[in-house]
Amino acid sequence: MGTLDGNVALVTGGGSGIGYAVARRLKDEGASIVVVDRNGDAAEEAATEFGGRAITMDVGRPSDWDIAVSSVRAHEGGLDLVHLNAGVTTGESDLTKLTEEQYRRIMGANVDGVVWGMKATLPLLAERGGGRIVATASLAGVIAFSNDPIYALTKHAVVGLVRSAALQWADQGIVINAICPGIVDTPLPGEQAKKMLKAANFPLIEPDEVAQAVYELMTTGEPGAAHIIQAGTGGIPYRFHN
Repeated sequence: MGTLDGNVALVTGGGSGIGYAVARRLKDEGASIVVVDRNGDAAEEAATEFGGRAITMDVGRPSDWDIAVSSVRAHEGGLDLVHLNAGVTTGESDLTKLTEEQYRRIMGANVDGVVWGMKATLPLLAERGGGRIVATASLAGVIAFSNDPIYALTKHAVVGLVRSAALQWADQGIVINAICPGIVDTPLPGEQAKKMLKAANFPLIEPDEVAQAVYELMTTGEPGAAHIIQAGTGGIPYRFHN
């Protein structure tokens, strides 16, 4: 018997990287998995592997979320766990070279995807008497990150939203938290950057380490936390100064 038997979990960006690792970890604990990804083939492949169901959608579109939650209510009957994980970078460190296309793309995935994802899934969690939401922020959500200032902007926004929304929903049994990993060994940082980091013996975080931290937040912990994750450390609550 897994610790999450009987739970339904929805994971965005679940077709690869952190989302894939989290979906697998939650499935191993007995949860039924709904894999959400913009890449339909990746979503279907992961869902098939996990014995779950795939939804192809753009997390930045409210209308897509309306369809998704209606689908979950019809097929799974409800929702208990949500990992709002889908995200991108701009790949641009120079603000003067930032394009509108780059800006709209990252805001849609990293900020809108969390805002509309929370708005759409909170009622489903409330219908079940409570649940858990974990949003993927970043170490760049609590420190300065000059390599991609707009990425840092979006992740600071996620941390602020999580901390604020958590105060509103805790009395309904819904715990909202964030993870703030450093550089994870996924396609997101780019292969060239990862080669440089590995050549410098910089330890990249394995996706399974992040998945373990997400699992822990899905089962324990106080609302409104932002857990820092570095290679080999597990999740460590960030201490916000009041």
